[in-house]
Amino acid sequence: MEKSWIKNKAVLATSDARKLVLDAIEAGFDAIDTEKIIKATVKLDGKILHIKDQQFDLADIKHIYVIGFGKASCQAASALSDVLGPAIKQGIAIGLEPIACEFVATYGGTHPLPSPHNVSLSDKIVQLSRQVTEKDLVITIVSGGGSALLCWPIEECDQSIQLYNEFLKSGGDISELNTARKHLSGLKGGGLAKMLYPARVVGLIFSDVPGDHFDDVSSGPTYKDESTIADAQAIIDKYKLEGQYDLVETPKDNKYFEKVSNVPLVSNTHLLQAMQEFLQSKNVSAKIVSAEMYEGSEQVIEDLFGKVQAGEIVLGAGEPKVIIDRAGGSGGRCMLVSMGALSKLSDQDVFAAVASDGLDNSDAAGAIIDITTKDRIKKQGLDTANYQARFDGYTYFAKLGNELLLTGPTQANVSDFFILYRSQ
Repeated sequence: MEKSWIKNKAVLATSDARKLVLDAIEAGFDAIDTEKIIKATVKLDGKILHIKDQQFDLADIKHIYVIGFGKASCQAASALSDVLGPAIKQGIAIGLEPIACEFVATYGGTHPLPSPHNVSLSDKIVQLSRQVTEKDLVITIVSGGGSALLCWPIEECDQSIQLYNEFLKSGGDISELNTARKHLSGLKGGGLAKMLYPARVVGLIFSDVPGDHFDDVSSGPTYKDESTIADAQAIIDKYKLEGQYDLVETPKDNKYFEKVSNVPLVSNTHLLQAMQEFLQSKNVSAKIVSAEMYEGSEQVIEDLFGKVQAGEIVLGAGEPKVIIDRAGGSGGRCMLVSMGALSKLSDQDVFAAVASDGLDNSDAAGAIIDITTKDRIKKQGLDTANYQARFDGYTYFAKLGNELLLTGPTQANVSDFFILYRSQ
């Protein structure tokens, strides 16, 4: 293990089975370490800049700019600053919180809802974009969470808040939400690429969208969007979303994208494969069920528990559908899935559901459960169904005392992920 991600690991590792699961989780976090990924991808060799398999002669480039948005963007900007140093003319990154960075200005915005503050920060990106020329190179950091953090113009803000809140009640998936978002914005759906034209643009994509759909990350500011206003309106009509949405068309002219190269760097597939490889190195059978677990939590639990055998581990990742039809408590999808998994849990099972950004709608990344969890529930007389109905997983697991996974912000984001170990 390269470093310890789980701050309370010693407290949680009360059995060999739990320790194995926690070690596998940390192997997954290692695989999506934003700083490590940037420094492995971007290298400066004299006057030659290497970005994965592309090369740029700095003698042919007037200025290098860095633009970032999303939960991984400030950490990625800091790493780029370490690699490129004063070769960066100017840079702006909008994440959840600023990070000390010498050559890129980093800012913290609001998430999951956009805000006028986010619009003000995004306007800084717009102003930078308007000064670039065809002789410049713009490195864009596109990561999960950017759909809220990158918000411009101001007219997008209120409409996006309304859209997000309505979607929580609709049962729609993230791809549908992002399609609608693209048609409310001046930057999403290829809008940023148009604004940066005719500069050379390299998009570094950190995906939080299940299934490696990289053009959906942050609602695709550097990708040509194939959807139309009619597609967005069809989604609004499908779910009978309330409110007035002033839809706009996304850029369709190919010229805006001819000098754009999008480079996918990481996704939940990388995380799952790293966990699988780690477990196999420990001589434990591990199989990946799916990287696209969009279904409701009950189906996700059924898919995982239905495929595990004694002596093996099953892995999955995605964004389980949760319909929020009332004011909720604290905690997010991972804790709701963990509460639901209790009814399936055998004496030989250890199960964990984890938010890869370290923040499952709370200061905890998720929860780990086993037979000892069920014993404590029984002793305390907790009504699991009541906490589930109130979407209050954080309070529920905090009362039990040995379940919440604490990592703090990981500066990464590739969706939620799940691990189930059934010992022999």
